Amino acid sequence: MKKTVRRKFTDEFKEGAVKLVTEQGYKISEAARNLGIHATQLRRWVKGKSLDAPPVTTSTVQLQAELKQLRRENERLRMEREILKKAAAFFAKESV
Repeated sequence: MKKTVRRKFTDEFKEGAVKLVTEQGYKISEAARNLGIHATQLRRWVKGKSLDAPPVTTSTVQLQAELKQLRRENERLRMEREILKKAAAFFAKESV
């Protein structure tokens, strides 16, 4: 009796195969045929990646830059609001 040898694939290979389907628009059967794997295996990888993968996150550097920009904008808006309050109070005094 012949023993079946199970093929093992690296994570990089799996990710590349999944990207062919998800990002480049290949059909699962077409990508599997080109990669030399069974379509069911690729379908399982695609399904697993979509369930396991966390939502796309931005890097910490991008988040910090956005936070800095938002804080600057918030401070500017506060100053504008204070100026408008003072102007409203000034014109209210003059109209009396």
